[in-house]
Amino acid sequence: MTVSNIIEVEEPHLGDCNMKKEATEFLGFVPQKDIVYNELLPYKDKLDEESNEFLAQIKGNLGRAVQLREIWPGVLFWTRKLSTYMRLYGRKFSKEDHVHFIKLLYELVTIPKLEISMMQSFARLLITLLKKKELLSREDLELPWRPLYELQDRILYSKTEHLGLNWFPSSVEAVLKALIKNCRPYFPESATQEMLEEWRPLMCPFDVTMQKAMGYFELFLPTTLPPELHDKGFKLWFDELISLWVSVQNLPSWEVNLVSLFARLANDNIGYIDWDPYIPKIFTRILRSLNLPVGSSQMLVSRYLTNAYDISHVVIWISALLGGPSKQTQTQLSGLFNSIASFFHPSNHGRWLMKLMKLVQRLPASVVKRLHRERYRTPTWLTPVPESHLLSEQDITDFVESMKQPVLLAMFSKTGSLDAAQALQNLALLRPELVIPPVLEKTYPAMETLTEPHQLTATLSCMIGVARSLVAGGQRFPEGPTHMLPLLMRALPGVDPNDFSKCMITFQFLATFVTLVPLVDCSAAVQTRNDLTQVEKVLCSASAEFEDFVLQFIDRCFALIDTSTLEQTREEMETEKMTHLESLVELGLSSTFNTILTQCSVDIFQVALEKVFNFATTNIFETHVAGRMVANMCRAATKCHPAEALKLFLPHCCNAILQISAYEEILNEEELDKELMWNLQLLSEVTRVDGDQLLLYRSQLVQILQLTLHLKCKQGYNLSCKLLYHILRSMSLIYPREYCSMPGGVQQHTDTYLPIKDWGRPGNLLNLGIQWHVPSTEEKEFVFYLLDLLLKPELEHLQKHAQGEQDISRDDVLQSLSIVHNCLLGASSLLPPLNGEPVPVTINSMIQLCETNVYAGVDYDLSRENYREDICKVIRPLLHHTLEHSEDDIKSLFSIIKIINDLLHFKGSHKHEFDSRWKSFSLIKKSMENKLHGSKQHIRALLIDRVMLQHELRNLTTEGCRYRSVHQDMINDLLGLSTSRYSQVRSKAQNVLFTALGTYSLCCRDVIPAVLEYLDPDHTDITQQQIKGALYCLLGNHSGICLANLQYWDCIALTWPAIVRSGVSPSMSLEKSSVVRLFDDLADKIHRQYETIGIDFSIPESCVEVALKMMKSSNPEPIPCAASEQEELEGRNRLEQKNKESVQKYEKLVVDLLDSLYDRNLPWKFEQIAIGFLSLMLRDDHPLPSSAVLFFVENLNHDSLLVRNGAISAVSGILKQLKRPHKKVPVNPYDISELKTSLQSCGGKALSSLLVGDRPDNQWLQYDSSRLPRSQQDWNECCFIEKTHWGYSTWPRKLMLYAPPEEQPKQGKTREEMNESEQIIFDHFSDQQFIDQFIQYLSLEDRKGKDKFSPRRFCLFKGLFRNFDDSFLPLLKPHMERLVADSHESTQRCVAEIISGLIRGSKHWSYSKVEKLWALLCPLLRKALSNITIETYTDWGTCIATACESRDPRKLHWLFEMLMESLVTGEGGSFVDACRLYVLQGGLAQQEWRVPELLHRLLQYLEPKLTQVYKNVRERIGSVLTYIFMIDVDLPHIQPTTSPRIAEFTERVLARLKPLTEGEEEIQNHVVDENTEGDQDERTQAIKLLKTVLKWLMTSAGRSFSSVVPEQLRLLPLLFKIAPVENDDSYDEMKRDAKTCLSLMSQGLLYSEQIPQVLNALEEISRSSSWHARYTVLTYLQIMVFYNLFTFLSDAKAVGDVRALVLRLLEDEQLEVREMAATTLSGFLQCNFLSINEPMQAHFEALSKTHLPKRKRRELGLVVDTIPSADLVRRHAGVLGLSACILSSPYDVPTWMPQILMDLSAHLNDTQPIEMTVKKTLSDFRRTHHDNWQEHKQKFTDDQLLVLTDLLVSPCYYA
Repeated sequence: MTVSNIIEVEEPHLGDCNMKKEATEFLGFVPQKDIVYNELLPYKDKLDEESNEFLAQIKGNLGRAVQLREIWPGVLFWTRKLSTYMRLYGRKFSKEDHVHFIKLLYELVTIPKLEISMMQSFARLLITLLKKKELLSREDLELPWRPLYELQDRILYSKTEHLGLNWFPSSVEAVLKALIKNCRPYFPESATQEMLEEWRPLMCPFDVTMQKAMGYFELFLPTTLPPELHDKGFKLWFDELISLWVSVQNLPSWEVNLVSLFARLANDNIGYIDWDPYIPKIFTRILRSLNLPVGSSQMLVSRYLTNAYDISHVVIWISALLGGPSKQTQTQLSGLFNSIASFFHPSNHGRWLMKLMKLVQRLPASVVKRLHRERYRTPTWLTPVPESHLLSEQDITDFVESMKQPVLLAMFSKTGSLDAAQALQNLALLRPELVIPPVLEKTYPAMETLTEPHQLTATLSCMIGVARSLVAGGQRFPEGPTHMLPLLMRALPGVDPNDFSKCMITFQFLATFVTLVPLVDCSAAVQTRNDLTQVEKVLCSASAEFEDFVLQFIDRCFALIDTSTLEQTREEMETEKMTHLESLVELGLSSTFNTILTQCSVDIFQVALEKVFNFATTNIFETHVAGRMVANMCRAATKCHPAEALKLFLPHCCNAILQISAYEEILNEEELDKELMWNLQLLSEVTRVDGDQLLLYRSQLVQILQLTLHLKCKQGYNLSCKLLYHILRSMSLIYPREYCSMPGGVQQHTDTYLPIKDWGRPGNLLNLGIQWHVPSTEEKEFVFYLLDLLLKPELEHLQKHAQGEQDISRDDVLQSLSIVHNCLLGASSLLPPLNGEPVPVTINSMIQLCETNVYAGVDYDLSRENYREDICKVIRPLLHHTLEHSEDDIKSLFSIIKIINDLLHFKGSHKHEFDSRWKSFSLIKKSMENKLHGSKQHIRALLIDRVMLQHELRNLTTEGCRYRSVHQDMINDLLGLSTSRYSQVRSKAQNVLFTALGTYSLCCRDVIPAVLEYLDPDHTDITQQQIKGALYCLLGNHSGICLANLQYWDCIALTWPAIVRSGVSPSMSLEKSSVVRLFDDLADKIHRQYETIGIDFSIPESCVEVALKMMKSSNPEPIPCAASEQEELEGRNRLEQKNKESVQKYEKLVVDLLDSLYDRNLPWKFEQIAIGFLSLMLRDDHPLPSSAVLFFVENLNHDSLLVRNGAISAVSGILKQLKRPHKKVPVNPYDISELKTSLQSCGGKALSSLLVGDRPDNQWLQYDSSRLPRSQQDWNECCFIEKTHWGYSTWPRKLMLYAPPEEQPKQGKTREEMNESEQIIFDHFSDQQFIDQFIQYLSLEDRKGKDKFSPRRFCLFKGLFRNFDDSFLPLLKPHMERLVADSHESTQRCVAEIISGLIRGSKHWSYSKVEKLWALLCPLLRKALSNITIETYTDWGTCIATACESRDPRKLHWLFEMLMESLVTGEGGSFVDACRLYVLQGGLAQQEWRVPELLHRLLQYLEPKLTQVYKNVRERIGSVLTYIFMIDVDLPHIQPTTSPRIAEFTERVLARLKPLTEGEEEIQNHVVDENTEGDQDERTQAIKLLKTVLKWLMTSAGRSFSSVVPEQLRLLPLLFKIAPVENDDSYDEMKRDAKTCLSLMSQGLLYSEQIPQVLNALEEISRSSSWHARYTVLTYLQIMVFYNLFTFLSDAKAVGDVRALVLRLLEDEQLEVREMAATTLSGFLQCNFLSINEPMQAHFEALSKTHLPKRKRRELGLVVDTIPSADLVRRHAGVLGLSACILSSPYDVPTWMPQILMDLSAHLNDTQPIEMTVKKTLSDFRRTHHDNWQEHKQKFTDDQLLVLTDLLVSPCYYA
């Protein structure tokens, strides 16, 4: 049932203590928190008794089920009942029970071998129980953390899932996360320390375990401990993790986890942590994480996109940091929004926009949430925020001010205005006076314009957001309500038939505002009362316009209706239905009209009613479009005041109908009179009102019904049926009568009561005053009278037809069915459900699985005839008769299907309607809620709606109904219809069938055999349509049950073999593509949805103990009581029996699938499906039967590639099952002898615990060629540690190591010692022919050019060599030698897969075997590496990397030595060298920090070769260097590494680059790629070296954790010398690389201490003689400052230096540099890095007034001198500075701007280049300010405007 995601809302506290006391006395306990809406239902008195009985049953049966160890169906059934209970009553149980339930479910969730689907359903329930953490404090509940960690580890890091031995659903990860999150507050206080000890050892930054550790920290570390326990909580880890975060520069994937953890910590401990030192760093990183585009040529590292921070965490973090004494966060936040404000402008668009919008939308919500917690939330056991850090009024104002501008810009964004509207809604709660006026300023003009509809829709949706804050006014914004009427009046023109979206938003706008305000004219009160404030007077006078508003609105609606009559919109009458848009408009119209009339005072209502009545009765409408709209308006009017309205409408309609139908022949006409139709339609709608009002007119209504139900015309009798349906429904349902915003309806003003005071008032739950309509006896009488009168004859009629006594035409049958259906729909809430014999259940359970009856306000009158049964008795024979005699009467069949559906399920509301109402309720609630004050401050109508939904929820709660024989019959009928000849009938029947299957418990087992009969190959009379129908029944619909894949052994044991066997059925034709597609979908769905089904259903003792405790609790006493010992014994036996049976069923299923596979006639399609099913049968807790093993091994050589691949995966899984476990023993690392020796050699104790990196106590792990195990004895003494991360950080308390070889399982078993499955594999792989064939298949290529190294095949070989040692080597050796010699891509790949499998599989071989192995492998690998080609080098790289993964490097020393030696050869050309480097890099990278010696050797070998000529080798070397220096990171507490260090390397490189650094000229790439050996000059060598260094800088930017700034800075001057500005087309690799490097380096994150170093370097370069370098300094500076904005801003000296640098370059002699400096300056001004102040403005003005020397008149012939004088440069600099100021605010006009524009205009006629600059500035100004010029104009004086207009308007050509 999807209702489970019902939103839980905060309950107000029942103010009335007596009520609470009474409830407690009756219940016998204080409920934790019940659903308050139940108190408002009309039948609330019965609920306490009902809930107590229900709870007692749950406690008793759940406890018994656990005690009797019956997990299915017992425990599952009753846990489901518990979640139903919580949906109906909330947490209505005592605290004691609450804790018992949680503990029991915690035990159940953590049962180790529990089937995953059960684990998930327990987990979901446990999450609901824990959700409201304020209900249980840490004293009440403590939960251990380790079982959850083991669960998470077992599932998320499963060792067997990738081999196909475990199938988990995709949702499991999210469920586990939510579960841990909700258990976290209750972890014991010692948990933090234990977790750190558990996961700290995993923190090795080069390894994937780092991600694992951070993931666990983020999920598990508790942050809600009380302050006195902080020493045991976050203080243990905060410094360590925050310093780690601060020091990481390049966004590794685990940084996101840290941010999430810090955000949570900050939010849970506001005021207990001093964040100030980190705030600039936090904001800099947040800004970087938005990935905003800066500068012109920017390249983004892809990692920044994938690993960017999650906005939701950022928002929580920021809102938790606000406030407090230092106010630093707010300053930075304002800085953040100032710097990114211009990105919000609607003219900007990009992939970053979504992030910005999310930020704007969520930040206010988060602050409101925090404020609610500080000021309005009832205190709970959670730590309150200390006084010093509460948000002050000033804090809130500052926050709103800083957000205001971006939000107002975002209103018109391209992504729509919804985000902005939500932001405004929350900001208006905080400071309406700041936010609403600017929105109003934008709204009023938008309502006036006709040309910009987007502007209107955007402003209206934002106004809807702030509606409540506006109308309520309050002290902060008292003038708010005065805007209400002008807004309403101006919105009316939006009801526009020509613009659909405008129309809809206007409806929404009007409805929202009117819901908040009673429309009463109280203008008279101004005279009669003298205690009114000024604002109140204004409001009273304005309220006189309400009547006008209502009437104008009605006129608008009439106009809208007139334009949408059917004739006007569609000439041809082919479609009679409304279009989708029309139906939306209709909905909008009727609901808005309804709202307006509900809120009207009686006077206004009367006027409106007359108007509508006249319109409806003086015109005749067609009944499809306009008619429906008018009828809806009339219905709305009648609903509000039924008595007055019915007086008008009912007599009018009835008379009109009676008059027209006085003529006999009318009744038999095919086309009815329009007036008759219209009146009938009108009548059918106005009867949708309170039933008691209709009783007055019952005789007229009956007369009309008798007259019109049997009209000949189909439309006619349909309208009449609708009338019948509405009359019955109005009389028989329970519903609220009104939804007005004031209890008791809208009142006129009196001396004591002023309606104005009720504007925007929320509903009060304690005084909602809902007026319920509950069917009276009279109404019930009338309902049954109507049924007797109208339904009975139809039923008799149909019965005769079905028995063949009387033949009726099809149209008449349809008419009768229509009447029957409408009667059933109308009266069904009074008809008791179907009764009958229960179907004997096939499941034996020791627990009662009884139904719970939920009372929904109806007492069935059993003395009357149960029409539900009667209809049922008639419909089934009718159905059979129709199918037999007129199977093509599809319309009747449709009708019958609907009737069956409603007979089964309908009790007054449909599930899907309920769901959509729930959705729309949540949406409206969201758009109008007040999150600040919380606790149900909703408007009254919404609260009434919620109570109604609660009633409907109770009405719909019928899950797991008893399955009775009546149901069985109907379901069989549906099954027959689902396999009918007509596809439409099939699909309609199938949908009903799926609903039914989901409703009745355990009926699926009953249906499956019936469905499968259609697929049985022995039945020869089955048609194609039946097969299709049956397949669709198995497939199920997207949301419901899939019969083919029910997670029970007995079900899939039937369905799977049947699906496969249907392949040999004679009527199965695979020519029809639709059938083939169905089988594909079916197989696909099974593969997608299959989850491993359990075979062990044991319940541990710890669980039973908790259950027994629960059984002992009282209030309410559990019924039935605990089980006797006898029963318990029986339960244990049954459990054993069940586990045994599960295994038998599992094995039988495998055997059945195999049997059908060995059938000769099976088509290949079904063979594949069967193999697919078989591969799902692999599991990690039970071996596959040996017959299946044989099948898979034989199929390794099948001739179809798909089958071979499936077999390879399966056999790898089988080998994993057969793997013999190797014994591990826990060892204290400090007891390992090698660790001791290595510590002694450094003389001393272990260092302090926090040091990480290369330390004396992990030195012995590192590769040392002088101490390699080269003999049997060394090998045995050596303590191998396979996993790379152990020892880098801290050692774990206990390290699990393999026991010595003599304790391990015996190696080299003989064939006799093996079990059957092992023998099968052994025999096949010892068979020469089998191996030859197998290898031949493996070395074929699948898809040319697309194949990659296959991990599947690697797993297969690894498994073979792991399980059978070297038994198969002799047979494989000749193949490997042959394959290595063949340089084809596919053969090389094949041998690479074998070799990597061989190396990894030899993990536990004895030394002698390993030595032999390497003697064989080394020559092979040497040969392979010399034959390497462009196609195969990646495969060999993968091969070596895979082979070295998680292996101790000392075990592989043969491999490493061989790889190192092969590098130096130099034969085979540059390419082979590059490939060998690649392969070696793969191996070394896997070993991370444990091979420093090899890295040194490699670096030593590479350094002389850095001047490579070939590009591919350069790139490879660059990449290898990155890996060599990867280990040299600068993280907190790290020891200097023993691996190569970057600083030393940079020194050596710089020495070799001397020739380039000394000269002044730019570096040109004049090295021709020719390998002319000989004495090339130093400069050429240096340039070659530089190219390689560039490659290294480029690759390391994306890969390492920290950028090495000091070293990069020393290389910077060189880069600036290369990088040219203009993008010349000649492709020059060096220039491109330099440009990339600069772009990447400028984006790097800088530590504050590095900033001066960078600025000094830039300062120095900016004085260089090359203008290219000076130009590039500016582009570098732009990006660098933006990407480190807050770090710079927190350092005043740095800001000064940057400013000085830019201003100096503004006066550069080179024009391009000056212009770039101006651009840079304008950028800095725009992001508020620098501000425009007096001195700066004065400086520019002075410069711009520099006098230019007079031009001398020259003779014409002379060349004009082109060198600008220094004066011209200074003058241009001044102009550029002014221009930068103007361009820095593209979207508004600050106060200083007009003056600067005037200054500029003076230079319009200066010499070039000044004139160009001025012109360009002015044209840019015009372009950016054009949109809002009307606003901007206000800022200029008239004189200035004159000058401006002259400048901006282009000169006239005719002058």
